[in-house]
Amino acid sequence: QVQLVESGGGLVQAGGSLRLSCAASGRTFSSYVMGWFRQAPGKEREFVAAIKWSGGNTNYADSVKGRFTISRDNAKNTVYLQMNSLKPEDTAVYYCAAKYSGSIYLTSNYDYWGQGTQVTVSS
Repeated sequence: QVQLVESGGGLVQAGGSLRLSCAASGRTFSSYVMGWFRQAPGKEREFVAAIKWSGGNTNYADSVKGRFTISRDNAKNTVYLQMNSLKPEDTAVYYCAAKYSGSIYLTSNYDYWGQGTQVTVSS
């Protein structure tokens, strides 16, 4: 059974940092792309960042470029999202997801999803 389990969310002041983790299990993800999405109340789920498990190529949404860094630890089967210089508008539930094919930006292309972790940035 495939599982993606996020952790690391919480409450932080504006300008602070958090590191989210996504532990993957249940299959081999070497051919997959791992993505982070977020969803704020009343808004659609939006792309944040993605990384190819093999090769480590990364992509970011313009809104987080220069502040967020996605990485992976192959030995631990874990993907991370380091979030620095957090802003109140980064407040959302953050989801980890895995996909085999298709555009990295579309939620419909992702095959597996985690349960989400809440990030709240206070001003």
